[in-house]
Amino acid sequence: MEKQQLKREGFGTSLGVIAATLGSAVGLGNIWKFPYMAGDNGGAAFIFIYLISTFFVGLPIMISEFIIGRRSNRAVVGAFKKLAPGKPWFLTGVSGMISAILIMSFYTTVAGWVFAYAFKAITGGLNVTTKESAVQAFNSLAGSVWTPLIWQWLVIALASVIIIGGVRGGIERITKTLLPILFILLVACDIRALTLSGASAGLEFLFKPDFSKITAMSVLMALGLSFFKLSVGVGTMTTYGSYIGKDESLPGTAVKVMFSDILVSILAGVAIFPAVFSFGFQPESGPPLLFFTIPMVFNSMPLGQVFLAVFFILSSIATIGAMLSLLEVPVSYLHEERNWSRKNATIASALTIAALGCTATLSNSALADFTIFNKNMFDLMDFASSNVLMPAAGIFIALFAGYKLGPKVVYEEATNNGKLANRPLVSAYLYIVRFIAPAAIIIVLLNGLGIIKL
Repeated sequence: MEKQQLKREGFGTSLGVIAATLGSAVGLGNIWKFPYMAGDNGGAAFIFIYLISTFFVGLPIMISEFIIGRRSNRAVVGAFKKLAPGKPWFLTGVSGMISAILIMSFYTTVAGWVFAYAFKAITGGLNVTTKESAVQAFNSLAGSVWTPLIWQWLVIALASVIIIGGVRGGIERITKTLLPILFILLVACDIRALTLSGASAGLEFLFKPDFSKITAMSVLMALGLSFFKLSVGVGTMTTYGSYIGKDESLPGTAVKVMFSDILVSILAGVAIFPAVFSFGFQPESGPPLLFFTIPMVFNSMPLGQVFLAVFFILSSIATIGAMLSLLEVPVSYLHEERNWSRKNATIASALTIAALGCTATLSNSALADFTIFNKNMFDLMDFASSNVLMPAAGIFIALFAGYKLGPKVVYEEATNNGKLANRPLVSAYLYIVRFIAPAAIIIVLLNGLGIIKL
């Protein structure tokens, strides 16, 4: 009986659908990962490659996941089992679930940093005024043992409480409340950043491309970022797709999410890069870039502590939607496929993520010297999920939607059985997902991993 209950649960409104899926896509990937990856890979040229990857690969894969989820009315593993019984396609769902757990493990490390900074800003403990003090403040937090672990466990517990509330009472209600606040606060941060003395240099870095800086690895990174930021290839959109009603437009929802996600990423870049150049930081500062620059931005202005607290509250809000979608993947699997109660499934998933995630958190302290393939645990989880497992899953998702389900099922789901006047667009999607997206992902993945040379 428990198993049937989850399968019938779904989002209650069209706004709820958009809020939940956008909440999954819009998060620290926009405010934290997008700026530092753009900084590491040359700025505007990398962003251009990222946008191409999003339009021609990320978006078609998202639509495919929605179709698979809604057609099956099951979460990620069960969806493939139901639509292809007795076949190994379900391993695509298993791969996605592993990716979700890996991402959640290092993502909650960063979320813990963000919540810690929000607390420090609110209590007046983040009064940095020089480049050196900003670096020292971050290193003091990330380089300790227990403080970042405690914050990580707190954010996992927060996500778990919301997930236990279910799809409508937990995920939909929270994301509908928080997303408008996120947009408003981010625009306020942009306005302040644009008044800095070095703003023009930051905007040039963000919008004036230099394609000589593009390498095979940066193309792979851009593809991986498009997957990471749209939450595709990890089972979240398949799972959320199973909660979308039959009267909702799947392509329309995906396009709205994509454009909103790109907008938030650009707004985040506008908030970050003027500060990078104004205060003398390097764009290639890596994951700590957000934590180096933002305190300097707001502590240099009147009421800076207030604005600083606002920004990190904003960033804390941004972490929640993505954490919910990632945690929902293993929870829905245990609930549907193993018939666990939602509470027990959430607790088990949270404990697993906390155990694995502590190795990512300790990569800056106790496990700093422990590496695999020349990567610490934080970087290894990030690379393995974003640049290997997610693109690989994307290949099989595209092939499954394009060939296993086939045009008939795709047209039925994407046009709502002919009720939507979007058949030409669905035909274009079907061509991309059958031919362009799989080939592009395979070539970029093999080239970026050094298996083939172009």
